[in-house]
Amino acid sequence: MTVTKKKTTKKKAPAKKRSSSTTKTQLGDKSLVIVESPTKARTLTKYLGRSYIVKSTVGHIIDLPGKRIGVDIENGFAPEYVPLPRKSKVIKDLVSAAIVSKDVLLATDPDREGEAIAWHVSNQIQSKVKNISRVEFHELTKNAVQKAVKSPGSINMKLVDAQQARRVMDRLVGYQVSPLLWKTISKGLSAGRVQSVALRQICEREEEIEKFVKEEFWTIDGLFKGDNVDEFSARLHKLDKKKVQIPDQKSSESIVDRIKKAAYKVDDIRKSRKKRRPYPPYITSTLQQDAGRRLYFPTKKAMSVAQQLYEGIKIGNRGQVGLITYMRTDSIRVSNEAISDARNWIGENLGSSYLPGSPRIFKNKKGAIQDAHEAIRPTDVSLTPDSIKGDLTSEQYKLYNLIWRRFVASQMKEAEVDVTVITIGGYEGKQSAALIEFRVSGQVMVFPGFLAVYKEHKANSKTSKNDNDKPLPVGIEEGMALELLGLDLKQHFTQPPPRFNEARLVKELDDLGIGRPSTYASIISTLLDRTYVIKQEKALLPTDLGKTVNTLLVSQFPDVFNVEFTSQMEEALDRVELGSSWQDVVGEFYKPFSKALDTALENRVSIKKKMMEPVGRKCPDCGAELVYRWSKRGRFISCSDFPDCKHAESLEPTPTVSSDIKCPKCNGPMVVRHGRYGTFLGCSNYPKCRGILPLKSDFACPTEGCDGKLVKRQTKRGKTFYGCERYPKCDFATWDTPVEGPCPNCDSPTLIEKNTKSKNFKYCHRCDWKSEG
Repeated sequence: MTVTKKKTTKKKAPAKKRSSSTTKTQLGDKSLVIVESPTKARTLTKYLGRSYIVKSTVGHIIDLPGKRIGVDIENGFAPEYVPLPRKSKVIKDLVSAAIVSKDVLLATDPDREGEAIAWHVSNQIQSKVKNISRVEFHELTKNAVQKAVKSPGSINMKLVDAQQARRVMDRLVGYQVSPLLWKTISKGLSAGRVQSVALRQICEREEEIEKFVKEEFWTIDGLFKGDNVDEFSARLHKLDKKKVQIPDQKSSESIVDRIKKAAYKVDDIRKSRKKRRPYPPYITSTLQQDAGRRLYFPTKKAMSVAQQLYEGIKIGNRGQVGLITYMRTDSIRVSNEAISDARNWIGENLGSSYLPGSPRIFKNKKGAIQDAHEAIRPTDVSLTPDSIKGDLTSEQYKLYNLIWRRFVASQMKEAEVDVTVITIGGYEGKQSAALIEFRVSGQVMVFPGFLAVYKEHKANSKTSKNDNDKPLPVGIEEGMALELLGLDLKQHFTQPPPRFNEARLVKELDDLGIGRPSTYASIISTLLDRTYVIKQEKALLPTDLGKTVNTLLVSQFPDVFNVEFTSQMEEALDRVELGSSWQDVVGEFYKPFSKALDTALENRVSIKKKMMEPVGRKCPDCGAELVYRWSKRGRFISCSDFPDCKHAESLEPTPTVSSDIKCPKCNGPMVVRHGRYGTFLGCSNYPKCRGILPLKSDFACPTEGCDGKLVKRQTKRGKTFYGCERYPKCDFATWDTPVEGPCPNCDSPTLIEKNTKSKNFKYCHRCDWKSEG
């Protein structure tokens, strides 16, 4: 009999929990780096290594309170800062990490707002941590980052004060003017110190356009030919030694009689060589302008994509790489190292003929206050746009390509152009001097210089904009007799000033010194979000609400919401960076503002009456005047005796019955209705039945195989587009206008019409056929 011993299982001792002291010891050897963005945190983690922990604030963690003004006006405008409720977890995490770190490096963005965030973070952790320093990363490259952490500094309180002054002034306006708008126009409206001036610019431009009276004028082009010289045209330039001005057809026809009788010869051929200097690298405002003009990026998108390029993109096996320097800058200064790298690249890839003898140094026109950072440039010029195109999104590639080319071009030689102006004299009878003068000009590129890299945009080009700037005839010489073959008379009209698009508005604000480039994107977004302004074919148009708000603000605060005063305040904020008292600057602003505000509040009843535009008919209920009022949903008609009389009418057009279309829910007749996103078909039995259908056009969808109709729709911001009714099965959509087909190339039933400033043309969605513009 075999006896088997029972196996005994030895219980494992419970694992010892790691003591908090051990954790602290391990983390205590590391430095904590605090940034704003998680993306930036990932890039820095790669460059700094295991000796550092990088955490992000994800924007602001402290601000003025949301439901009260938070500024003690009587005590030097002292702000009341409170932690943002949604950031309590972030603050707790930062404090916990700071306690167990050997030191803390505040590495928020290198501008006023970033400095303020660093200060707020410091205030949250300084009672628990002694070693707190400030570091600035103007570019997120390994060398720049490691160099910055080795030479930390302290928080620049002058920058903090400048940001604090701006924030306090904006809060005073927002929380004190907005109630006036509620009491005089409608609840829910708001005003802003700088955005109200931007709105004023847009409204005043619209007034200019509405008041503009177009004037007729005519041009006369002559068609000439000489011995062994092909036909060419030239424009009538002078008559009786005076620059010609032809106001109408009758005047042009009287001039024609003189022109036909004259004999012609080449009086003068003047040649000159002109040099075109390259542009400086981008600053924030010029980048926003070019991104708008060239790439059709709204300012908000341009800054968002630039932020991505700055914080880092994953590039092949190199990992996260910051591709551009910091994008909020007013400086065109570039480091000597970056200039040297650009010149080396130009010499190696384009040749020494494109390289100037010495580096180009651009000087800021705005002084040294905005010269804290470099211009916007690539961090590594050898990372050409095409070499990393596969690692970038389409938008990132387009913007990086623009920044890279502008920077490289800034260190290249001038472009050289030969300009020729030919003057043709018309001699009447036996006169020895020509009293009729035609002129034609042309130019030939001799050396492309910087234009080999950076192609100019039409808005920037300084070349002749005359219609007369055409290829010159070959073989023409001074004294050569010419034969007049014919005349071309054209009628023209003067054009009103163009509406602001985002790029033009940014340029206007920058030229006038209103706001700062870093704020332009938020200014425009706010105007659009509040529907004070809408976009129409990329142009910014003030809405009725925007015009009403502007009228009130300008009438009640003429000395505050104007260009000069706002520009002076920006200069005052700049002075704070040099040591001026921020409380004095706010006081300088608040004194005239407070006086105007008190007057407006005292007169709010009369102001409200003035803002109520009469309709021109009587109330059907009580006989009083009907007036236009505002609500959250927009303008409507109301009795002037409200609240005693509550009669109100919608401004929505009277619904019209569409008898041939039935409601898909109740089979009742559908009517045309108007909503916030455009016109649609709604059930006539509303509100009992809420059936709706899109309002179809007469145009068939051009997508091959689709039998749907095109529907006119609107975006949330009021921009009109056309899309297929069968969406999402068919995703055809276009901003352009559908027109009757068929396409001459593929028989598509519908063509699309494109209207631009330079030309109008039709094109086919199916086969890319295009008419001549």
